[in-house]
Amino acid sequence: MTPRFRKYSWQLAPGSIRDIRQRVFIDEQQVPAELEWDDTDEIADHYLAVDSNNQPIATARLFSALEETGYIGRMAVLPEYRGQGIGEALIQHLLKESSGRYQELRLSAQQHAIGFYQRSGFHVCSSPYDDAGIPHLDMRCLAPALAHHGLRDRAQPLIMGTDTESWLFDQESTFLGLMDSLVGQARQRLWIYDRLLDHDRYDRHQLRELISAVARQHRLSDVRILIHDDKPLVQKRHRLIELMRRLPSRIELRVINDDYPQDDQAFIVVDRDGLLCRHDFNKPEGFANFTAGRRLKLKEEAFQRMWDTAQPSLELRELPI
Repeated sequence: MTPRFRKYSWQLAPGSIRDIRQRVFIDEQQVPAELEWDDTDEIADHYLAVDSNNQPIATARLFSALEETGYIGRMAVLPEYRGQGIGEALIQHLLKESSGRYQELRLSAQQHAIGFYQRSGFHVCSSPYDDAGIPHLDMRCLAPALAHHGLRDRAQPLIMGTDTESWLFDQESTFLGLMDSLVGQARQRLWIYDRLLDHDRYDRHQLRELISAVARQHRLSDVRILIHDDKPLVQKRHRLIELMRRLPSRIELRVINDDYPQDDQAFIVVDRDGLLCRHDFNKPEGFANFTAGRRLKLKEEAFQRMWDTAQPSLELRELPI
């Protein structure tokens, strides 16, 4: 079945949206009515899926609390229409609606539905917690436009360890989306190698928060940054440098020793699966792998060789605290 979708404000939404939520969440899942209906309905866009006979079959809402982040919630498919791809079509429609509008999508997923959302490019970003008596986990998609595009030929687009096809890019926006998607899934290791920590690429609030999460989440977190030139970092305030100075034992930066061989590609290594490479330091052209295999091993070895001969930044050491 191929559903059609309609978008409404809460004030103009038909009663069928409320009826579906009543039936699925309150009647079927025993969610208390006082938890189901909240003030967020007033600020959200509400989506209604209908079949070929205009019969309401599913609903969801999409809203923004922060300008760059969208939140999907209250996603429900009527029991008699489940197993027909309605939920997949609805989440794909929400990804399409969010492309170019949000840099990130978040949702709270019931634990049994984790695999469903992973098939649409969402990864888990929290520990399990209870919500209305039902186990949930937070999930996010850090590149909605890429996830929507990847649904055409990937079982789990942008998911570390399961997305096995290479992503090729030649646009800055695609490069940034892939970088954030990889860094956002790092659990312990994040190695960054580039000529400069270019402000447009690395001095971004979202990337800073993602790297901060990696550095803080494990006592053995291994966050390393390896660059050729550290002078621009002292000329203009940089978010990553501020973060590094707050977490000196968790994030380390070194400067390449020009007397030793150097890699001619910028790259990022993430845990044991993720790899992002740019073919040229000055261009947003390259590839990303969420299951890198042998390629990752080669870059890992190259990074370690350069790291062993690199030096701490004297420029940053002399900055006032």
